[in-house]
Amino acid sequence: MQIDPTLVSRLRSLLNEDEAIGLLQRFIGIPSVTGAEATFAQLLADELRSLGTEQVTLVDFAPDRPNVRGLLRGQQTGAGPCLLIIGHTDTVHVRGWSEHWAGTERENPFSAPIVDGAVWGRGAGDLKAGIATTLAAVRLLATAGLTPPADLLFGFVGDEESGEPGTGVSAGIKLFIAEIEAEKVVKPDFAVYLEPTQLNIYAAQMGFVICEISVIGRSAYFGIPELGVDALKAAHAVLSAVWAHSAALERRKPHALVGRPFVLATGLESGGYIAIPGESRINLILKTLPGENLDDAVEALEAAVRNAPLADGIAISFAYPAGRDHRFGGTPTEVSRDLGPICLLAQAVQAVRADRGQIEGAPYWSEAPFLVNRLGVPTVYWAPGDIGNCHTLEERVLVKDYLNGIIAFAAFIAAFDGSKAINFAATSRHS
Repeated sequence: MQIDPTLVSRLRSLLNEDEAIGLLQRFIGIPSVTGAEATFAQLLADELRSLGTEQVTLVDFAPDRPNVRGLLRGQQTGAGPCLLIIGHTDTVHVRGWSEHWAGTERENPFSAPIVDGAVWGRGAGDLKAGIATTLAAVRLLATAGLTPPADLLFGFVGDEESGEPGTGVSAGIKLFIAEIEAEKVVKPDFAVYLEPTQLNIYAAQMGFVICEISVIGRSAYFGIPELGVDALKAAHAVLSAVWAHSAALERRKPHALVGRPFVLATGLESGGYIAIPGESRINLILKTLPGENLDDAVEALEAAVRNAPLADGIAISFAYPAGRDHRFGGTPTEVSRDLGPICLLAQAVQAVRADRGQIEGAPYWSEAPFLVNRLGVPTVYWAPGDIGNCHTLEERVLVKDYLNGIIAFAAFIAAFDGSKAINFAATSRHS
């Protein structure tokens, strides 16, 4: 089915902009830093019920940390495809926000003021604007007297963000995926994950590995350095080997949407009090591309480090603290940009904003691999918001993008009926 430009014009005329902006401001106004998602989850459950969503359920993935899910029946009530609308409920912390904006209308990170044409606040772009966009779109269709042809499955999960102790391991989506596998929740045919994309469509994403390397030598008093084994000097050799390995990766042919792989050194800790350093720790992050195997990538990284010229007595060990859908980290994904739903979403966005709706690759990792790689459900990222200001003290979402997104997503779900020769086979490449 094609996007009807007459419907787009009608939806634009029916959108209550103040009401839609108020919804986003209410969402931002409920703090939901990772580990404290419950109040926001309850608000989402209430919003889903107000839309006529059935089977609205809060299920704890950890004590007092619930996911929210529900099913909105479409015209075809199970006979057509099912669209999953998914996003995470948690945000990153707000440390430093109030101090940075002291004395201004942005001082409270949850007050959601409109400044310079944007709604500001923690979670504005990542990703409460995405959730608000889709719920407002469903309400807009109802205002227009229309029922989506397909069933809409909503899954709002916690624990996506990292940075808070003992959290950030994708516990929410792991439970949600397990419920689908156990047939407690219907398996969707296509998914839109609501990470910020500036209304473009991300059909691929990078994979990542976070590695902590321990370099162990032997400390000695600085006046008799010959009795020690210098771990800091060894760390220099390790870093040189890592950078050489990264340069080799970067010479590979880039992926059309995701670019080149690399290794980035993000931290070095070493030193002693007027003594030969006996221990150094190096933090790295490795970017991988769709089609690359994380086990192979880690093996190559470790080989490069072990081949560094190290003094006798130096020991090297590796740790991988950020496993998500893989024990070493997060796998990359890619789905065919020619899939019917992707083309339909692009048409819907471009009917509203000719300068948006481009097919691109995500410059981040999020939880699509759980759907693409584990369930075989094609998944894209799409929502208003700019990842460039998320996780910062500048987080905001443009009002124009948010309102345009509501209209575009309403047009998309009004046309999502399975008639567009949809081939739901994911072209994922992973391991």
